[in-house]
Amino acid sequence: MTTAADTKPESRAFEADVSRLLHLMVHSVYSDKDVFLRELISNAADACERLRYEAIAAPKLLGEDSKARITIAIDADAKRLTIEDNGIGMSHDEMVEALGTIARSGTKAFMERIEAKKAGEGATLIGQFGVGFYSAFMVAEKVDVVSRRAGSGEAWRWSSDGKGTYTVEPAATDDAPARGTRVILQIMEDAKSYTERFTIERIVKANSGHVPVPIAIIEKPGAEPDELADGAALWTKPRADIKPEDYTDFYRTVAGAFDEPALTVHFRAEGRHEFTALAFVPGTRPFDLYDAERKGRMKLYVKRVFITDDAEILPRYLRFVRGLVDSADLPLSLSREMIQSSPILGAIKKSVTGRVLADLEKLAESNAEAYGKIWDVFGAVLKEGIYEDYERRDTLLKLARFRTTASAEARRSLKDYVAALKPSQTAIYYIVGDDLARLEHSPQLEGFRARGIEILLLADMVDSMWVTSAPSFTGKKFRSVTQGAADLAEIPLLDTKDEAKPETNEAVSGFIAFVKLTLGDAVSDVRASDRLTDSAVCLVASEHGPDRALEKLLQGSGRVISAAKPILEINPRHSLVAALAALGDDEKSFKEDAAHLLYDEARVLDGERPNDAKGFSDRLARLITRGLGKG
Repeated sequence: MTTAADTKPESRAFEADVSRLLHLMVHSVYSDKDVFLRELISNAADACERLRYEAIAAPKLLGEDSKARITIAIDADAKRLTIEDNGIGMSHDEMVEALGTIARSGTKAFMERIEAKKAGEGATLIGQFGVGFYSAFMVAEKVDVVSRRAGSGEAWRWSSDGKGTYTVEPAATDDAPARGTRVILQIMEDAKSYTERFTIERIVKANSGHVPVPIAIIEKPGAEPDELADGAALWTKPRADIKPEDYTDFYRTVAGAFDEPALTVHFRAEGRHEFTALAFVPGTRPFDLYDAERKGRMKLYVKRVFITDDAEILPRYLRFVRGLVDSADLPLSLSREMIQSSPILGAIKKSVTGRVLADLEKLAESNAEAYGKIWDVFGAVLKEGIYEDYERRDTLLKLARFRTTASAEARRSLKDYVAALKPSQTAIYYIVGDDLARLEHSPQLEGFRARGIEILLLADMVDSMWVTSAPSFTGKKFRSVTQGAADLAEIPLLDTKDEAKPETNEAVSGFIAFVKLTLGDAVSDVRASDRLTDSAVCLVASEHGPDRALEKLLQGSGRVISAAKPILEINPRHSLVAALAALGDDEKSFKEDAAHLLYDEARVLDGERPNDAKGFSDRLARLITRGLGKG
């Protein structure tokens, strides 16, 4: 065994292809250079945890310095960054094994030893010392490691430029920590920002602020240490010990927000998989809510070590939720980005998603006003899940809230809607569009209003998608009022006087047939309507195929080349229709103009333009001229 008496530095070659590994790490494994500090802090925290574990059997290892700590020292003038801990430290042989062999790890060997003895409960081991350590060469042209094993009088220095070799030599007693490890980085010119306090503080708070060891910073040589993190992770504390303002402060930090959370979800899962989740529903809409990638913003930690903020822990329709998950089971491996494919993470995702939705449902039941505010902000996003997440569709339908013809101001649940169904009503009726005000005044609603039937007013773009994929709610099918026949005959009118109005007579039937012949291929059919009470005409889609709103959406996105021909419905009880039907055959040209104008009127009511603007203008001019007695 080598001792401090061997003063000649040992020069050794790495036992792995360092250059190749560093190239892989810089270009493939890690997405940004900030990660090096996370890795070094992780290793330092790991060393402190290893000391704590070994001190259970040998308390003398702690000596008079029993409080674990990590210190980051900056020397901007010398372009030097130092990370020091008072953890377990390394002997000569441990240093060679941990830092000279890339494919192996001191931490990994220690964990295997603990697991073999079945004594690992309570040992919180963070990181795999060795691989993560070499991320330092992304920002440093030279790295020195000075370490003293707890309980040993000898200290050792490891040095390398990361290009294939390293040296190990004894370190002077006064140039080494009393216990633990000091990592000294000679920062590259293009990485000088890592010798600025602001940069270091930002990285620590974002990535390592919750490791179980306090972290302090020394801003310049000779300065006093200043605490950056107290070593206590908020999410590990009992909920009873956390004040609402603590949750708010943490939310603002993790979400980069200034508002207050509308809902806090904090729980610990034990059993097959052990993890803690702390999630927040924001009070206001995040600026990136409608980013094209629809990525989530939940952070993933493993044993309090930050892994990624892109783990997609929640489905995309919950991408507005901010927070984190801290797992005790996931491995910390070389390719941490690959951790997302772990079946353990899959189980965590399912559990966290279920809990967030359950807490939203509880809030909806206990505080309708608070939940209503959440729905107003995020309802359109939550509805994406109705057609994306078949497994949770029923839960999402229960959470959904709608403007309706019965309550245009306050939103209603589907449970409320079904409870108010009319006798003989077998469907949940809805109308889709892009303007709530226009939906409220759509002619297609008239027959339903006349019978007191409530209609869902769906004005979000996503509504055209989910209503076609959600066939029913508690056995009641969703049905568009702008598609197919209305079939309202079985539901009585509220005003019995309307029932006395004359039905379609022979003259009106003849006029409807005339309109159909006149319009030709512009429409698929012209028929008498039982859904109209005040308006003369409206357009509806056929029974089969997409609703008119969905068809417009698909056509606008290039999914369909041309829309299907609509059906023109004519109100046989309307005075205008009756007057036109009474005209004789000598008024054929006028009736033809009227037929086209009725069709254009229906298009305008449906939010569209006349098909033939010039033809519409000419016909309108002729009609006005006739009305003035000039024709």
